[in-house]
Formats: sequence, structure tokens, C-alpha cells
Amino acid sequence: MEIKIGVQYAAREIVIDSPLESAEAREQVEAALSGDSSVLSLTDTKGKVVVVPTDKLTYVEIGSPAQGQVGFRS
Repeated sequence: MEIKIGVQYAAREIVIDSPLESAEAREQVEAALSGDSSVLSLTDTKGKVVVVPTDKLTYVEIGSPAQGQVGFRS
């Protein structure tokens, strides 16, 4: 599942390839925004952890990656 995170004052969005299902990712985002936590923490498919302060989030887009992408991705 591809998750795109917009961060305030950042020129680029954060893109994560997550092993989570759409509903699980949405639950984690909603829990972080509801005040249960001051950060949104997600783990990608390679085991890297991304932590973003919830007060700096501008948007979170959850969806499947486009098939047949061309270019460099890491």
C-alpha cells in the first residue's frame, strides 16, 4: 500500500510503501490525529520507521501504487 504524507514547510511529500492494508493505515492515522499520540509513526516494507509530528501534517493519502511505474525508486 502506498501512503503519501504532506508535511508543513516541506518542499516534498513523504512516500511510504507500507505492508498495511488500507483500513489499518487509516486507523493508525486517525488514532494519531485524535489526540492519542503527538506523532504519526509508520513502518515501510523495508523496516524503516517514519515518524511525523501530527501538528505538522497537511494531508495523508492512502492508496495502491500505480502499476508500471518508470524511474528510480528506493
